[in-house]
Formats: sequence, C-alpha cells, structure tokens
Amino acid sequence: MSPLSQLRLKKLAVLVMVWMFTGPALAADQGLLIQIQPGGSYRVWHSDGSTKLSDDEIMLLDAEATPEGGKSIPTSAGPASAMQTPVGVVISLPEAPADRSLLVDRDGCGHVKTWHAEGITKLNDDQLTDLVLAAVPGGGKRIVLDETRHAKSFLTAIGVMVAIWRPVVKPGKSVTPAR
Repeated sequence: MSPLSQLRLKKLAVLVMVWMFTGPALAADQGLLIQIQPGGSYRVWHSDGSTKLSDDEIMLLDAEATPEGGKSIPTSAGPASAMQTPVGVVISLPEAPADRSLLVDRDGCGHVKTWHAEGITKLNDDQLTDLVLAAVPGGGKRIVLDETRHAKSFLTAIGVMVAIWRPVVKPGKSVTPAR
C-alpha cells in the first residue's frame, strides 16, 4: 500500500472515530426533572435555562439557604435568596427577566447540578404522566414522545429525571408515537 493510500485510510479512520464519539453527544437534546406536587400536578425543571449563575454564586447561595429563606445576596442575575426544601435548595431571582427559580441538586459525589424553572422543552400532562410511570432507578423503557423525540426516565431521590433525544431515523423508516 502506498504512503498516500495509508494517509487517506488514516484520515478516514479518524473521521469515523470522531463521528462515533460525537454522534451520541449531539443526539442528547434536553434533560428534565419532574416532581409530583400535592394534588397530583407536576413541577418540571429544565437542565438548561436563560439564567446563568457562576458556581461560586450557587455555592454561596446554597450555603446561606435556610428553611425560611436565606438573606438576599447580589449575583450576576440580580439579587437572589435561597430556601432549603425537602428536595434541595431553591434559588429565587425575583429581578431576573425570565427563569426566576433554580433548583440546586447534588449527586452522590457532591457535584452540583442546577435545574431551571423555565426551558425550551414543552410536554403535555399525558407525556409527563407516561414518563413518571415508566421511571425506575436504572432507567425505564424508552418512550416515543412524538415523531422527533424519544425519552427515558430515571427515578431519583428528588424526582424523575428524563433524558430526551432526537433519534436517528434510517431513510424510508418512520418513528410513530406509542398511543
């Protein structure tokens, strides 16, 4: 094999590896946290939102949180206070233009995850109910939300975490929602 052919083969191998490793990452669209409220309604938190606080601001608010609501602290998104709740610390940002509440969650290793009150993913009550009912600790069955989105739900201590993605559809195939 000539050196030029070997170089082309190496380039092809690198492109295939890049596609293999970035494809799944690009497919993951959204994450949600669904919490069942008194009366059976749902509170939906989004993995991404318009209000961005630094890790230092979140940690400071988390440390100042009390069950009655901590003192107001200036942040990059305006004044904020934090309240300790049974499911985590809720940060209130009354002067933010949108996304005025954040939920601080910690995983088993102490890593901080911030959930946003407002996000781009919109699901109806039937879809939320399907996701809640399918949730198990290791991840429930795949739910087809519509022609362009699939989801899998996981039962956690603070609610049902949901991963939503756009499936890769082979040419000539169709994804039909479960009815």
